[in-house]
Amino acid sequence: MIAYVTVGADDIALAKRFYSALLPALGYELAEGQEGLSYSLPKAQGQSPVLPDFYVKPPFDGCPASAGNGAMVAFEAGNQGQVRDLHAAALLAGGTDAGQPGFRAAYGPHFYVGYLRDPQGNKIALFSSNPNEAGRDG
Repeated sequence: MIAYVTVGADDIALAKRFYSALLPALGYELAEGQEGLSYSLPKAQGQSPVLPDFYVKPPFDGCPASAGNGAMVAFEAGNQGQVRDLHAAALLAGGTDAGQPGFRAAYGPHFYVGYLRDPQGNKIALFSSNPNEAGRDG
């Protein structure tokens, strides 16, 4: 099980603007600290944490942050409309388009996905595979 994912950022304020445009809509809560941003899903009292957490932090080695070539973090949305809405919100919040929301021939008939780059260049996917919505072939 993946416990957490961390991406590097040189401009934490810009990263906060970007990630706060999409992660709260997916249920994530933000905690800020001197070490950066921590997004986590809420847990009920007595419940184990809902994983994974998502962290945005300056690199610990003090060097500039860089995006991983081939690395990507995917967040599941509730439906195709939410994928479109969050993709648009993230673009307005400083992200760049890396693939407009839609179906991709390489994936299953209900896999609807949009791709973005955060302000640091990290690749982010927003997807829905809701079987109750129209699929690629219908």
